[in-house]
Amino acid sequence: MEYRKIARVLNAPIDVITWDGALYQLGFWAAQHESRYVCICNVHSVVTTSQNVEFGRVVRAADMVTADGAPVAWVMRKLGNAGQQRINGPDLMWKYCMQAQTLGESIFLYGGSENTLSILKEKFQIALPGLKIAGSISPPYRVLTPEEDEAYVAQINASGAGVLWVSLGCPKQELWMAAHRGRINAVMVGVGAAFDYHAGTLPRAPGWMQESGLEWLHRLVSEPRRLWKRYLVTNTIFIWGAIRQLFMHNWKERRGLEQGGNPGERRKGIAARDKK
Repeated sequence: MEYRKIARVLNAPIDVITWDGALYQLGFWAAQHESRYVCICNVHSVVTTSQNVEFGRVVRAADMVTADGAPVAWVMRKLGNAGQQRINGPDLMWKYCMQAQTLGESIFLYGGSENTLSILKEKFQIALPGLKIAGSISPPYRVLTPEEDEAYVAQINASGAGVLWVSLGCPKQELWMAAHRGRINAVMVGVGAAFDYHAGTLPRAPGWMQESGLEWLHRLVSEPRRLWKRYLVTNTIFIWGAIRQLFMHNWKERRGLEQGGNPGERRKGIAARDKK
């Protein structure tokens, strides 16, 4: 089992990892065709981890959980993980595909509409002409029959792809990946709306909004009727939860310093006492 450093944001276990570390780990698993799954956790996912028992179980069992959303990465930094970056789905997908193009690895696309997949593959061929897309599936929105599911699994495994990008939306994609670990011989990465962003069928927030942690606001303005309740409720819960968590973290740190002083000086004092 690989060493993982975990930071708990509210009740969600997030990997303390760099971009290079995340890309390397995905590439290592892909080369071995290991059946793994990766969750990309934004504010909504972090809050849902505490509210939905099954979703929380799935996230905690994931092989990697990255900090999507500037607020999640910010809390991690305040908890002592200096320099933690936001590792979001769309950028992780694009960066990895650039790496896969260089290494000659193949990927598979699962999710999205037929139209989105068609546009996405065309754009990949233009931007990353060396990228091998082993196949794509646009599954129906209804529940699959066991026979359909088996056929899709067989198609994905026969393709030889090392990474399966899954775009079904949260929490459906996370539940789907967890149910297929051990059956699909590839690393599954749930990337939400990444297919639509890269295809251009859904506009993504400008760079300055992404960097300042306001991508959620862009999505809210783009789809207010569908997303207003989600952001109103989950953002409020996250803010209060983060304030409480950071207060307790800082209080424990201050208490530890008051009781023990400088850790180095305390160790010296113990050593001197033991010599007497």
